Amino acid sequence: MKRIFIAARSNPEHMAELFRSELPEHEVFTQQPQSGDAPVPYIVVGRPTPGVIAAVPGLELVLSLNAGIEHLLASGEVPDHLPIVRLVDDGLADGMSDWVLAHALAWHRNLATYADLQAKREWAPQQEKLARERTVAVLGAGALGSQVAGHFVRFGFKTRVWSRSGRPIDGATSFAGRPALMDAVSGADILVNLLPMTSETANVVDATVLNALARGAFFINGARGGHVVDADLIDALDRGQVSGAALDVFRTEPLPAADPLWSHPKVLLSPHVAAPTHAHTAVAEMAENIRRFERGEKLPHLVDRTLGY
Repeated sequence: MKRIFIAARSNPEHMAELFRSELPEHEVFTQQPQSGDAPVPYIVVGRPTPGVIAAVPGLELVLSLNAGIEHLLASGEVPDHLPIVRLVDDGLADGMSDWVLAHALAWHRNLATYADLQAKREWAPQQEKLARERTVAVLGAGALGSQVAGHFVRFGFKTRVWSRSGRPIDGATSFAGRPALMDAVSGADILVNLLPMTSETANVVDATVLNALARGAFFINGARGGHVVDADLIDALDRGQVSGAALDVFRTEPLPAADPLWSHPKVLLSPHVAAPTHAHTAVAEMAENIRRFERGEKLPHLVDRTLGY
């Protein structure tokens, strides 16, 4: 009987029960194994405390509870030979799509402006545009970015997608590589960041990118705080170059109380909830990956350490 260690910080016993239903022939447990214990081929882990992964005997596969895995690579606890599988499931992609589209459409149709006018009892119709009159630039063409871009296409927005590979998205214009970044964002009304966090994408949303957007553009970040130069974003907001920003991720989380983003009138904050892990869909995907691994099949969403994702 092969063993699965659930190292989730949030409600690990619930996740363990779901795994037992999916894989009844496996032993599933939540207590940290010791060095002399029987081998544990599989670990399900999110953002572990130091030493958790290194202490597990006989690991063969690391199953991440997140789409982003930079924290696992940075810890140095996962040996180079040990495969890591990112969590990419329908629940994550659907959640991110909901969050991005909610903010984009609210800005597109002036809902925040009308809420402010209502509070002042002012009847002041704003200029309204059709979706086809707006340009959206999505940074990232992975499982999250591609689905979000597809929704923008279906809503009728002129949609651009920028990524390392230039992955094609039906109905959108694709851009590949750093030299094409400015072409992708130039004149965009809405900028959405869904990139993986790597050394190449750190600080990618800076003054140069923000200044290339259409005047009064809207910025949405559901990827990582390290993608954004915060001082440049605040400056762009203060100057009106960017009219607003929806931010779900930050360089330091929880966001420190003294951070100026908390009180900026043009910033909408949420506490890293844009695409939360939904246990039932996540476990179904991870259990299937364990079955694939045991059948000797190729695993989807296997981390390429040379790329960092």
